[in-house]
Amino acid sequence: FISTTRSPQQIMGMLVKNHLAAKLNVSGDQIYHVTVMPCYDKKLEASREDFFNEVEQCRDVDCVITSIEIEQMLSDEGTILNDCEDGIIDWPWTSKKPENFLWSHESSGSGGFSDFIFKHAAKVLFNEDVQQLEYKNLRNPDFRELTIEKDGKVLLKFAIANGFRNIQNLVQKLKRGKSNYHYVEIMACPSGCLNGGAQIRPQNNQSQKELTHDLEEMYRSLINSQPENNEAVSAVYEEFLNAGSSDDKTQKLLHTSYHALEKTSTSLNIKW
Repeated sequence: FISTTRSPQQIMGMLVKNHLAAKLNVSGDQIYHVTVMPCYDKKLEASREDFFNEVEQCRDVDCVITSIEIEQMLSDEGTILNDCEDGIIDWPWTSKKPENFLWSHESSGSGGFSDFIFKHAAKVLFNEDVQQLEYKNLRNPDFRELTIEKDGKVLLKFAIANGFRNIQNLVQKLKRGKSNYHYVEIMACPSGCLNGGAQIRPQNNQSQKELTHDLEEMYRSLINSQPENNEAVSAVYEEFLNAGSSDDKTQKLLHTSYHALEKTSTSLNIKW
C-alpha cells in the first residue's frame, strides 16, 4: 500500500496551527510557523494546497528555511553558532517537559518511520516483540530490507529505498507486480535526510561522503528515541486527536492524499 501519512514537518504544522493555537486561545493565522529542513523540496511541500487550512485561511507551515540558508545567514552576520548562548526551549504541551530534546532512531536517519511501524505492526498484528532491527543491504547500502518470519512464513517485509536509482528500480517492480514489500520508506537523497540537498556543505577538502559519515556518527551518538513511551505524543492523541473515540480525528488530521501537481502550478514562484 502507499502510505499517505503526513510528513513530520506537516504534522507539526497541523499541531501548531490547530492544537497549540487553541491552547494559546488564538487563531491559526496569528501564528507564524517556521521550520528548518535539510531539503529544498520541503519548501514545495509546504506550498501545496493540501496543507492550506481553509477555515483558518493559513498554511500549516508559513516558512521553510534550509540548513545551508541558516549557515549563510549566520555567515553574513559574522556569527558563529557555537558562540551563541543557549536559550530556554518553551514547552507548550501538557506533558512533562523532557530533559532531552535531541533524539536518534536506531536504523533510519530520515525520521525512523519504517523502524517504528515495523515494531508496532509486529507487536499488534503478530504479538512479536522486536527489540533489535537488522536490515539487510541489497544492491547497495541505500536499498535494504527487513523481514520477520515465523514457522517458515514471512510475516512482515519492509524496505528502505534512498536515491533516485533505487526508487526507479522499485517503481518498475511495482508496475510489474513483482514487489512483495508491505511497507517501503523512500527518500530522494542517497543516505536519506542526513545527506539532504540543502544540508551544510563540506569544508577543508572534506568530501560529501565523509561529511555524511560524520553526520551519521553524530546522529547515532544521540539518545535513541522510544516513541511508544513518549508522553507528549500520548497526550496529543488523547487531548486533541480523541483517538479511539467516536470523534477520532487521527485519519483526518494525520493523513493526506497525494495528487500530481499540474505543470502550470505557481508553487515554484512562491517567495519564502
